[in-house]
Amino acid sequence: MGTVFSLDVRGGEPAAVRAALEEAVAGLRRVDEVFSTYREDSQISRLARGELGVGECDPEVAEVLELAAEAERVSDGWFSTRCRGRLDPTGIVKGWATERAARRLAAAGATGVSVNGGGDVQVLGAPGAGRPWRVGVSDPLRPGGLAAVVSAAGADELAVATSGTAERGDHIADPRTGRSAVTDLVAVTVVAPRLTWADCWATAAFAMGSRQALAWLESLPDVEALLITAGDEVRCTGGLAGWLG
Repeated sequence: MGTVFSLDVRGGEPAAVRAALEEAVAGLRRVDEVFSTYREDSQISRLARGELGVGECDPEVAEVLELAAEAERVSDGWFSTRCRGRLDPTGIVKGWATERAARRLAAAGATGVSVNGGGDVQVLGAPGAGRPWRVGVSDPLRPGGLAAVVSAAGADELAVATSGTAERGDHIADPRTGRSAVTDLVAVTVVAPRLTWADCWATAAFAMGSRQALAWLESLPDVEALLITAGDEVRCTGGLAGWLG
């Protein structure tokens, strides 16, 4: 997946949580082996070349492709697994893998879990009694600064995902043209219960541009967002303020 993961795990029976942590890390490594578009021998690369069918791949491949098809439907095609005519599910894999790792740890009994995959975060439970998880959102126009802090107070699960050009440059493609998306945005941060979807919606919204994206994000249930334009204008969905703190 070409990124760094960090895991913060609280509570639970130590041996069970330790075993789940080892499984979660192994699972992330396996996801990279299966889905990496940089590895010629990965299942997704071989699938893209027609050397494998979906039924010959690990079951997770079919799962991810089904989720991606749903994301494409909900976003009216603004999210896509096709990049310049080639199969590339990168836009969903990181969020899905991060969320899966977090849920594996929670299922093992951890009472508080935070998994950060390259800046996109899934939190479950809480780090302590009366203490919610808090996730900082980087300011794309002011390196080292924060545009907002999202608090998971009152939520058993919360995800924060950002798509933009600050960290990786023009890496988001416009699915209509296959070329880099040209919009007025520099960053879109989406807050939702599940990182699988938050990551997809942030990517799709960035490709749309601020005006269309804001209206679309407002229409999605349980989704809030922060949009920052190249002109340093901040636009938010109506309920975002309830998650800041």
